[in-house]
Amino acid sequence: MDLALSQETVPSPGAGANPDVLRTWFRFLRLHQRITARAAAEYRRIGLSIPQFDLLSTLSEREGISQQEVAERLYVTKGNVSGLIDRLAALGFVERRALPNDRRSYALFLTPEGRAITERGLALQRRLVAATLGSLPASDLMALDPILVRWRDVVRDLPDTPEP
Repeated sequence: MDLALSQETVPSPGAGANPDVLRTWFRFLRLHQRITARAAAEYRRIGLSIPQFDLLSTLSEREGISQQEVAERLYVTKGNVSGLIDRLAALGFVERRALPNDRRSYALFLTPEGRAITERGLALQRRLVAATLGSLPASDLMALDPILVRWRDVVRDLPDTPEP
């Protein structure tokens, strides 16, 4: 979903709405963009894109899952995952193994090279998290976490179809 970052494109808060909501929203979106750009630069150093690393790290948590399960875990379509798996397989990082019960589906596994590149990516991720979020005081993290959980729950409870 492409969320505009220009305040001019967002309607003003309604009567009684907290004007700080928009400021906080834009700060969050800009922070997300900065973190994503920095993570992308870090992963590029080892020859990976963010989606490639996401798939590899997902497999490092649970090998042998199907393409459909990977898509569900990454919140993308099965088609998006298919091309990603093709590229990672061509690089020698992922292999497909036929499922005995279903000739149309494959279980996905990391190769030894895939495990090694995933470990390098995870090390980069740990360093980035430590240098950013990890540099905040523990009290800030304890305050932030429940806010993020509540915000996540609000988003999960939104109707599937936005109102016109």
